[in-house]
Amino acid sequence: MYTFVQKFHSGWAYLALLLLLFAVVNSLIGMYSKKEFLAKDRKIALFALIATHIQLVIGLLLYFVSPNGFAQLGNMSDSHMRLTSLEHPLTNIIAVTLITIGWSKHKKVLSGELKFKSICIFYTLGLLLILAKIPWYLWF
Repeated sequence: MYTFVQKFHSGWAYLALLLLLFAVVNSLIGMYSKKEFLAKDRKIALFALIATHIQLVIGLLLYFVSPNGFAQLGNMSDSHMRLTSLEHPLTNIIAVTLITIGWSKHKKVLSGELKFKSICIFYTLGLLLILAKIPWYLWF
């Protein structure tokens, strides 16, 4: 089960990052071109939100079944172990929380420009946090 969850978490990460990047670029374009916030813009942001939440759930499952996750929480001497058992999960929980806040804030404003701005700021912060704590040595 561990191997399947690990491969699924790694594979889904590509989709989640792609959708998140697409949502950020779409919100930047919408914000700077001052266009109306349409249903397609809402769907792009929603798909990115859903993908990151699925990635978080898979990651939390992996955290508790992985020998490098919760089981290694007391072993902070190795930087790779600290990244996978503490920094990566904690930072990604914060990132998904920021993305969720951006989604919630965009629903409360009426202006298209403010909707794009809310999504742009919070989704970008989430994306940067995710990119900062990906264990790149495991990807390549």
